[in-house]
Amino acid sequence: MKRRSVLLVLFFCVTLFLTLPADAQIRLTYSNFFPPTHVHSQLAEAWCKAVEKQTNGEIVFNYFPASTLTRPQQTYIAVAKGVADIGMTAIAYSRGRFPVLEAIDLPMGYTSGVQATAVANQVLQKFDPEELHNTEVMYLHAHGPGLIHTRNKPVHTLADLKGLKIRGTGTSGEVIAALGGTPVGQSMAETYQMLQRGVVDGSAHPIEANNGWKLGEVTKYMIQNFSSGYTTTFAVFMNQKKWWQLTPEQQGIITAINEKFARKHGQAWDEADEKGLAFFLSKGGTVISQTEEVSRRWAQKTSVIIDDYVQSVAERGIDGKKVVDFIQATLAQP
Repeated sequence: MKRRSVLLVLFFCVTLFLTLPADAQIRLTYSNFFPPTHVHSQLAEAWCKAVEKQTNGEIVFNYFPASTLTRPQQTYIAVAKGVADIGMTAIAYSRGRFPVLEAIDLPMGYTSGVQATAVANQVLQKFDPEELHNTEVMYLHAHGPGLIHTRNKPVHTLADLKGLKIRGTGTSGEVIAALGGTPVGQSMAETYQMLQRGVVDGSAHPIEANNGWKLGEVTKYMIQNFSSGYTTTFAVFMNQKKWWQLTPEQQGIITAINEKFARKHGQAWDEADEKGLAFFLSKGGTVISQTEEVSRRWAQKTSVIIDDYVQSVAERGIDGKKVVDFIQATLAQP
């Protein structure tokens, strides 16, 4: 009887183990600052579902959009420390922490999100920056060119821009200053009201923001200053300990998915730019193109930002010129 009881207990334990697949799953948290309705939040959720599906449910996710798990400025550290297992944020939110990646955001003359995203991931692959070595980077993506928009004054020359108060932060603020404008450092969330009330004369932002943030309602002119167009790089990181808990097969599946989704994000930025331009025009906006000569002058003015970057990172032992040269050579390729 006793032996039978022991066998029943063993049978029960084995049965319980086999019928608790949830305990055998790897459950990961994913933190994202984009709101759930934003395309890059929806793509992050789609990435989670793709991993779940292709690993046959071996890996599952709890997804936290809209900064509900970590603030965007803290996401990288939170992932490194395991507060979140995976996170997406803009590298510019942690200015100075990513000296190599910051080169991507410089006014290199970007023309599309696909282009900027491809450059970002090539920089990642080429230089494998030490600044990222306490996390596992899934992939990078970057928006299309950040351009200057104004409320009432058309800007055709640098003289037209001189003295105008233009909302911009980080690289966009540096671009405005280099071109002779006066940067006003406020968040994107405050931009609409600042433009509406005339607190600023314009804003530097990607074309998609005209629809996504409805800035096309409060700006009249879009200056296509592509030669001085900057971008903003976004990164998806994973906690290293969690990454190495995965099997080689699981890591391989995720790596393949990462390549696919990096492209999807770049394409999504461009699709959003198309919608942003359509919305801007529907509100009566005017697009101001630039001649080659004007474009060259604007690029010359903003080249000081690139020079300053090279000098500043050299003080940290980083060959910034090598990174910049690589980006410019990559952009020059057909």
